[in-house]
Amino acid sequence: MARGRRNGQDGSALATALGVFSLGLGTAQVLSPDAVSRLAGVRGSSPTVQAVQRVFGARELVQGTGILASSSPRGWVWSRVAGDVVDVGTLLAGARAQGHDRTRLAIALGALAGVGVADLVAALQLSRGGAETGGALSATAAITVNRPADDVYRQWRDLEHLPEFMAHLRSVRADSATRSHWEAEAPVGTVQWDAEIVDDRPGELLAWRSVDGADVDNDGTVRFRPAPGGRGTEIRVDLRYRPPGGRAGRVVAKLLGEEPDQQLRDDLRRFKQIVEVGEVVRSEGSPSGQSTRQQVGQRPAQPAR
Repeated sequence: MARGRRNGQDGSALATALGVFSLGLGTAQVLSPDAVSRLAGVRGSSPTVQAVQRVFGARELVQGTGILASSSPRGWVWSRVAGDVVDVGTLLAGARAQGHDRTRLAIALGALAGVGVADLVAALQLSRGGAETGGALSATAAITVNRPADDVYRQWRDLEHLPEFMAHLRSVRADSATRSHWEAEAPVGTVQWDAEIVDDRPGELLAWRSVDGADVDNDGTVRFRPAPGGRGTEIRVDLRYRPPGGRAGRVVAKLLGEEPDQQLRDDLRRFKQIVEVGEVVRSEGSPSGQSTRQQVGQRPAQPAR
């Protein structure tokens, strides 16, 4: 565990440095695209080259801001890894089209390779330190709900209603008191598995694990305990799972922005709304229903008349 935390700390420090680097490079690309092109060894300039530099600069600014502002920047750092590949290909294409200075181009490609290695190292360190346990991804989140623990437990224990607030779940079917069948959306498509409850303490704890043959091996716990000051119930969820596709599946999930911790926090916020209000709060921007899946395709909210 100490080694994992150390990897996470190293990755966070490197990610912060990469975030600052992104902001600096992005600012230069947006404000002085011709100068950046010349430094990279691309001779001449054109409106197309300038536009590409500014688009890439805007991407760097977004990534840098995301890394520095996020409490869990893994997804942003993995997006930089993907961007490094695009940058190399674009630089080579631009050099062929516009002519190039071979020495500066070689230096620029070497610099891109170095930054790419740093991005990959930071991404892997963050993954090992904060999101992977024995090759599996993990996520933890907590929230306080203004209801007694027994009420909150009963709401969660009704497994077939979990898709109402869990974004990736398509359906849950309770086959018995302890066995259930799950279907969910994943980066590689629909996945399904059977799960069994291994520990059930009403008002206190619910623990589960998938059974053999699952598309996604997973296990976890949900704990319910009185919140300080009589403010209801604190819910803490800890889960672990192995995305389909092994390491490739984990990389795809990260490149698509699949952040387990953020997803879990969003799910818990929706659960809080259901328990306290009776439904997921909707607006003109999400008119299709209270199901989380129905709210994916939202339209901009309109002012009330």
